[in-house]
Amino acid sequence: MTRARAEQRGRRGEWLAAWWLRLHGWRILAQRVKTARGEIDLVVRRGQTVAFVEVKWRRREADRDAAIDSFRLRRVAAAAESVAPRFVSAGDDLRIDVLLLAPGHWPRHIINAWQP
Repeated sequence: MTRARAEQRGRRGEWLAAWWLRLHGWRILAQRVKTARGEIDLVVRRGQTVAFVEVKWRRREADRDAAIDSFRLRRVAAAAESVAPRFVSAGDDLRIDVLLLAPGHWPRHIINAWQP
């Protein structure tokens, strides 16, 4: 698969993830936040909880769970740490979530996936 095709699929996955989160009561604060430490796919809020969400799209459900590992989560956590003051207010809870997607299957939402 070409890099452009992979990028296109990734963007589609992020779009689907954003809609799925909206349907579950989350408000999208930002998408594709780039930092010197990495990129955050989605920043979302529901009540006093702000989640920095890593989205992984795989063609097969069997490949979803292997799409995320501690290295990727560390990068998201580092990026979230650098931009948290823009999105998190005093009293808010902050967490790192992962949303795993595959065609024809419900998303798998891993809540608070990163706990150092």
